[in-house]
Amino acid sequence: MRKIIVGMVLFPGFQLLDIAGPKDAFAQVKVLTDGACEYEMLTVGTTRSPLLSSSGLTVIPDRTIFDPCPEFDTLIMPGGLGIFDVYTDSALCDWLRVQSTRCRRLASICNGVFAFGAAGLIDGRSVTTHWMDAAHLSELFPTAHVDPDHIHVKDGTIYTTAGVTAGIDLSLLMIEEDFGKRHAIDVAKYLVVYLRRAGGQSQFSPLLDVQGDVDSQVEAVQEYLLANLELNHSLASLAARVHMSPRNLSRLFTKEAGMPPMTFLADARIDAARRFLETTEQSIKEISNRCGFENADGLRRVFVKRLGISPGEYRSRFRSGTAGPAPADEAQWAMSE
Repeated sequence: MRKIIVGMVLFPGFQLLDIAGPKDAFAQVKVLTDGACEYEMLTVGTTRSPLLSSSGLTVIPDRTIFDPCPEFDTLIMPGGLGIFDVYTDSALCDWLRVQSTRCRRLASICNGVFAFGAAGLIDGRSVTTHWMDAAHLSELFPTAHVDPDHIHVKDGTIYTTAGVTAGIDLSLLMIEEDFGKRHAIDVAKYLVVYLRRAGGQSQFSPLLDVQGDVDSQVEAVQEYLLANLELNHSLASLAARVHMSPRNLSRLFTKEAGMPPMTFLADARIDAARRFLETTEQSIKEISNRCGFENADGLRRVFVKRLGISPGEYRSRFRSGTAGPAPADEAQWAMSE
């Protein structure tokens, strides 16, 4: 029998599902393999007291960061509302740095990555977090490469995930690495989840939550773009509309919106296409035309590159129940993908 020891850090205000999801997934390995493979899981608290989760349930940790601990193979840092009260704690940061030299891998779930950042563990690494915290993470730790579009990111021995339920995706990835794809599939089936979720977390996030200042030239450009996605735009043509030079518009737009104008346009087109796929009966070709893509193939390429899923697959997974049947020609289009 092969046993892997996993440590799970707890702190006041931790997200319970960040721990419960992986714990259930790991526990099923022993059940489904008749004891041939096993994870031994121990919780490690940041204090010696019982810890209240963000949902109101209290957990008594098996150990604390001040106690002797077994040699963990894997260490998991959850997220939660309380992370911003503890992530810069010197005792926690010191403990994480020590563990990073001993463990085969360290993983954070959701915004638990902020603790890794404070401990200096993500400098120069590619990471992800809950899409709502991605900008803040980039601001605090500018040498980290934050990718908000992925469910999970692995960079060397550091694993990071998107929000909350992504901890289950993480555990399935680890099970596959440790014991093989067959066991990971069996656990996924038992939990009634996908072994690998199609698409990134950006498919659920408001890509356009980057508004310019009220009554500013940036806001005027944004409103124009959102109302005219189907037209051909260039930085020069947008600058001419607000009587600015392209360089000044790009500088001001980036300052207010956090991204250049053409990046905003690309995100706006993807976001609009998603909404049309979810809520209308329009064909892929019609949607691509309305959103300013060159053609249906162009829309498909952007979706696969950005979300890891084709428009047809996106529609089949996220289509509103009130949207009606998909267009008759869509099945034929999807078959040619």
